[in-house]
Amino acid sequence: MSLWAELPLARNLRDRRLQALAAALLLAVLAVVVPPLPLTRTGVSVLAVVDITGSMNVRDYMRDGRPASRLDTAKAALRDLIPELPCGSRLALALFTERRPFLLFAPIEVCADFAPLDGAIAALDWRMAWEGDSRIAAGLHRAVAMAGDFDADLLFITDGQETPPLPPNGLPPFEGKAGAVRGLIVGAGGYGLSPIPKFNDRGRETGFYAETDVQQENRFGPPPADAESREGYNPRNAPFGGSAARGEEHLSSVREPHLKALAAQTGLAYAHLDGPDSLRAPLLAAATPRPLPGRLDLRPFLGAAALALVLAAFLADALRARALPFTASRTS
Repeated sequence: MSLWAELPLARNLRDRRLQALAAALLLAVLAVVVPPLPLTRTGVSVLAVVDITGSMNVRDYMRDGRPASRLDTAKAALRDLIPELPCGSRLALALFTERRPFLLFAPIEVCADFAPLDGAIAALDWRMAWEGDSRIAAGLHRAVAMAGDFDADLLFITDGQETPPLPPNGLPPFEGKAGAVRGLIVGAGGYGLSPIPKFNDRGRETGFYAETDVQQENRFGPPPADAESREGYNPRNAPFGGSAARGEEHLSSVREPHLKALAAQTGLAYAHLDGPDSLRAPLLAAATPRPLPGRLDLRPFLGAAALALVLAAFLADALRARALPFTASRTS
């Protein structure tokens, strides 16, 4: 054996506890001096528009074993979405009723401003509506223009039920350029017809809408093609016939064909809202990937590693001290 190996310094350098403490000291120094590393991530910038009209109160979802309304499910889906977006992503929030979206706030960062974002979404309520109509096509067209003004993608959540119904000539023309704004239309609601809750002036539920409570046909503009075959038809005085319109507009389901037609007209994608956790994948597939400059701070990891080495060194020493009496008793 060499003379160097017998020296106290050499024996100390071979000590595992000393090696662990030396490594911990090095990591602690690095935690102080190492700067954050620059990196680029991919995020999104989104204008989220939520339909708060009466049919969104239909309870055709289940949550925690209890019926949940379309509006509550849409709010839960948005609140679940925000933590899953990369930091640096931005989100604006608007609500829709009557024929246009109303902006609550412009795009803000989803991590730094998580609390106000989450609180604003949680506070969305059907009582914020200023009119009873629900002109989905007109509102979507304006929402597309609003998203374009923010250079953002659009997330439009609605059941697609037009009130009053669309006229016989179908969708209103879209004055924008299809595909100029990317985004996603999300259809909320079940596929089967459900009654629409009815509320009084105090906001208390009093039952459900009946057929006579809801406009069943849009009688503005030119009459439909079958008008002449209707009872009481008169080209001047009764161009839509002489009888009250019958229909199922007092019942509600997700109007998926209508929403898909709007998606094709505007160049947006379409997805159905299957539950609170169903927004992330279709939104990221439809949205524009945006590079986000960021930083990776290594200091917490280096500090944690240094602490782990210190604890390991002292725990190993304590375990060794406890094991010595047991070993001595076995050998005696």
